[in-house]
Amino acid sequence: MDDRSAERSVAPWSGEGVAADAPDGFVNIAWEAVDRHVRDGFGTERAMLWLGKDGGRLAFSYADLAEASSRFANVLAARGIERGDGVFALMGRTPELYVAALGALKAGLVFTPLFSAFGPDPIRTRMEIGDARVLVTTAPLYLRKIADWIHALPSLKLVLIVGEDAPEGCVALAPAMRGASAAFETVRTGPEDPALIHFTSGTTGKPKGVVHVHDAVRYHAFSGREALDLRPGAIYWCTADPGWVTGTSYGIVAPLVNRARMIVDEAEFDLERWYATIAREKVEVWYTAPTAIRMMMRSGEAAAKAWDLSSLRFLASVGEPLNPEAVIWSQKAFGQPFHDNWWQTETGGIMIANRPGMAVKPGSMGRPMPGIDAAVVEHRGEAVALLGDDEVGELALRPGWPSMMRGYLHEEARFRKAFADGWYLSGDLVRRDAEGYFWFVGRADDLIKTSGHLVGPFEVENALIEHEAVAEAGVIGVPDETAGEVVKAYVTLNPGFEPGEALEREIRGHARKRLGPAVAPREVVFRRSLPKTRSGKIMRRLLKARELGSPEGDISTLETDET
Repeated sequence: MDDRSAERSVAPWSGEGVAADAPDGFVNIAWEAVDRHVRDGFGTERAMLWLGKDGGRLAFSYADLAEASSRFANVLAARGIERGDGVFALMGRTPELYVAALGALKAGLVFTPLFSAFGPDPIRTRMEIGDARVLVTTAPLYLRKIADWIHALPSLKLVLIVGEDAPEGCVALAPAMRGASAAFETVRTGPEDPALIHFTSGTTGKPKGVVHVHDAVRYHAFSGREALDLRPGAIYWCTADPGWVTGTSYGIVAPLVNRARMIVDEAEFDLERWYATIAREKVEVWYTAPTAIRMMMRSGEAAAKAWDLSSLRFLASVGEPLNPEAVIWSQKAFGQPFHDNWWQTETGGIMIANRPGMAVKPGSMGRPMPGIDAAVVEHRGEAVALLGDDEVGELALRPGWPSMMRGYLHEEARFRKAFADGWYLSGDLVRRDAEGYFWFVGRADDLIKTSGHLVGPFEVENALIEHEAVAEAGVIGVPDETAGEVVKAYVTLNPGFEPGEALEREIRGHARKRLGPAVAPREVVFRRSLPKTRSGKIMRRLLKARELGSPEGDISTLETDET
């Protein structure tokens, strides 16, 4: 038995990191995240430091979060909100968002965070799919995005507005919280009780509501320790917004369950602010996205070395594959590499990772987490065939870990389609090398077939980014009568470079030299920006849809657009 099989032979997330003395059958994420620590004598320890856009700072102990979340739970209970009801939050990264998440979970409700940048239609669609009973938001967001249609949502019973005042028909949260009791007995939720719903975009149709249960907390606790090196007292900054699953699983649950000290920054990316935050707050563990890392790369090593970032001991990245150049650059800039890892909204937690202490292979997703059975497969009807090392196929996982999704809301057929022959099929194409490291090739529906070759866009994008002029690249296949498809690339440029025919030829020549003529792009198109989701993934399917004039599908998570 090789060491990969040995790792998969046990379920290491069982028990450790969560309460061993909870009443039989009782599992509640909020109780594990805050109240348990208060009970065990750690209530005065700092749980969260909030940094406001305007320079404000608020520190919260575990006791503070326990009390605030209890008050929030009582606010809901006093207004007739019952166990299992859906609570939606639409706001920026303010303390009220984190209190609402914990309070809703404590009350046995189902919490759904939404990006504050969503427009009215995406908000309404998600609230309709999720049968929203409660909305927590701000007055500006309510008046700008919600007020015009809110009365057409029959499921909605309560709108809470952050602050002292509220529009007509809504309830101001601040006075309601002051008037609520600080004592609340956590609802005795069970392992399979729904806890969280995260929405993820599909290539067609409406977004999918992915259901997660309270038992997921066991895997959040385990993976936070094993993949991100979270320890009691560790100063930890996850830059993701809770509107994205990373910002909830690893921006709220995992750090609190592991009694780490979270940093929450209300502001968006700003290079100097980020470096200053790390230096000032002595951040130890930093979890961010490839988009942000590439933006740091554009500013160069000198910008990073101007700050004392010696407190950092572990850097991790997620959201899309991390280009090898970014790993190599971070080694130079920070004296250590970013550790890429892979997971999905559906898996609820990190499945494959470059874990602490592992040798990092730049460009690799890493190896399966202990207890996770991952394989490269070919899907043949109802059956699945296992592929060998260095063969390209779909990444598949054996279900059984606690944070695995329990369904898509109101879409049982769509949920069943994600499984075959005892495996969860991720839709991502990968290969595994002889040492058990997995390498991303592309989404199954992104694969390019040109002149008999199967080309993964990520491979081409990596080669393009190696050129000094290229900041980001998105690669698609476009129809061709002779080749079937040809490779076309869209790129953004680093500062100091201007688009033009000569540079386009130079970049294509560089790609041909690195990849060969069959794989290199036939055309390179310059853009000021590329379409991305709010989690930083380049939307190749959107590039292709616009190239072909075909339907764009769900674009509600689109953050930036190419111009």
